[in-house]
Amino acid sequence: MAPGLECRVFFRREPFVTSSPFKGQTGLKRILNAAGYSMAGFVAAFRGEAAFRQLVLINVILVPLAFFCDVTRGERALMIAVCLLALIVELLNSAVEAVVDRVSLERHPLSKNAKDMGSAAQFVALSIITVTWAVILLG
Repeated sequence: MAPGLECRVFFRREPFVTSSPFKGQTGLKRILNAAGYSMAGFVAAFRGEAAFRQLVLINVILVPLAFFCDVTRGERALMIAVCLLALIVELLNSAVEAVVDRVSLERHPLSKNAKDMGSAAQFVALSIITVTWAVILLG
């Protein structure tokens, strides 16, 4: 060990807390609240994020198109799943961007990295759509 550093273990008699005191309801009430928060997130993303609206449009086109393709059920499920994956990634990317902007609007290398990484994740998701559809449809 480095000089001046000690390893200590403290045993406390306090009960171990497994959940946040800020957690809300349980049971059906929690599920209903979560559904409401989810809908609010979809609405916020649709209203405030052009990229999310574009992905919704892509999904409105590609998901029904998957049902008209001569593919197996597993391939169809995969074609639809990768489209939905891009929506998930965009929601997470938008959430990261919102948090970064909430913390500070000043330019900072870490803020840029966070936003660029979110963008890169979306690029990967869109690449997965392209490759998956191409491999399935073109063999």
